Amino acid sequence: MSENQSQPTGEFEREPVPQKSLLGFKSFIGMYAGEHCAGTELMIGPLFVAAGVSAFDVVVGLILGNALAVLSWMLLTAPIAVRARLTLYYQLEKICGRNLVTLYNLANGVMFCFLAGSMITVSATALGVWFNFPMPGLNDVYPNSIGWVLAVLAVGAAISVVAAYGYEMVSRIANIAAPWMVLVFLAFGIVGLREFITATDSQIHSLGDLWHLAQTSIWKGGEPLAGQVKFTFWHVTFFAWFCNMAMHIGMSDLSVFRFARHSWYGIATAAGMYVGHFMAWLSASVLYALQLHNDPANTDVLPGPLAYKACGIAGLICVIIAGWTTANPTIYRAGLAFQAIVPNKSRFAVTLFTGALATIAGMFPAIAMQLLGFVALYGLLLMPMGAVVFADFWLLKHFGLQPYYAEHSKLSFNWAAGLTWFITLGICLVLVKSGIEINGFQPFQIWFVALPGWFIATALYIGLSKAYQQSKT
Repeated sequence: MSENQSQPTGEFEREPVPQKSLLGFKSFIGMYAGEHCAGTELMIGPLFVAAGVSAFDVVVGLILGNALAVLSWMLLTAPIAVRARLTLYYQLEKICGRNLVTLYNLANGVMFCFLAGSMITVSATALGVWFNFPMPGLNDVYPNSIGWVLAVLAVGAAISVVAAYGYEMVSRIANIAAPWMVLVFLAFGIVGLREFITATDSQIHSLGDLWHLAQTSIWKGGEPLAGQVKFTFWHVTFFAWFCNMAMHIGMSDLSVFRFARHSWYGIATAAGMYVGHFMAWLSASVLYALQLHNDPANTDVLPGPLAYKACGIAGLICVIIAGWTTANPTIYRAGLAFQAIVPNKSRFAVTLFTGALATIAGMFPAIAMQLLGFVALYGLLLMPMGAVVFADFWLLKHFGLQPYYAEHSKLSFNWAAGLTWFITLGICLVLVKSGIEINGFQPFQIWFVALPGWFIATALYIGLSKAYQQSKT
């Protein structure tokens, strides 16, 4: 049987990606710029204003945090991806055994579905402005109108079909949409800044004048809004670094970078970080600060209305497409996770099923409205297995231990990996709940705890692997 016959979709779920199927640098630039310059930036950006950040904290914190995220992709994820050229899920199966990786894939796929559902929710808020149907508020849990349900169904169906056609289709859509979306997000910031200058009657003649406006009117610092956590420089830095922790430290993007020709392609993630997680977040912050300046009682964060007020119909189209290009690779990743559980089913069918789950999740606005907390939890949940992959690939041989131990020993459940996952999560949960303070600062809040958690997981896996493998000899 030829390779094309054995892999009709060209996705190579259970074998290394062959040389002829590798993709160029441009494919990764387009995908990451599109995925991270998304409608959700119009939800995440306002967090910094609501959390009472200062101008220095948000600008410098984002510069540093995004640099750390790019380095995590370049130094942790991409080098393993281009050497093994396996999906995360198949690689974990070799390490953990079929039963443990099935549990992991189920958790991973469900979390990806919820994340993609929030992207679908964002796009639907744009349709809500366009077709004037009632939209959920920040505290709503359930859908509140037939129009909302139909809008989510329409967006979810379109996104699911594109994702089902595979990574090449996802990349093509992202490359088409990304350049235009970047310009619209830039326009959001420029328009919002111009209106801010008018509303505050400011005189801007230099960068110093602009910085003064930022410090005194946009990111003023001080106390957060009611119900929000106060963000400092370190909160911003770690949020920017770890908001995509599942993808880089958690190794989910092994499934993406296995198609890269070289590990340095990991730098392509900077297109998403500094366009999406810097420029777009700051642009959204400006729009939200302007909204609060004009009406302090209006604390709602709805991407559709925010974009429409800034750029009209172009803003609405941007939110729809931005949510689309973010949800596409997310549903693609979730489809790979579920397909690893049922390898005899086609990835196309499994991805369509995954898209249906994400669409149902998108109907419930509570997921999107609690997106920041969800993203932190979701990254923390997957982080220990990223440490397991890292240690198994790079470190075990140096300790005289067998990598891919489940495959080598024909195990269905590698207890060294399983206990590493469960114990690390338990330790992190205890640390988060401890409320420990050092000079008024809580170093183990959910935004920070993954850093010590990764080192704990790495050490645990090496120690437990040594004990477990010795017990089997």
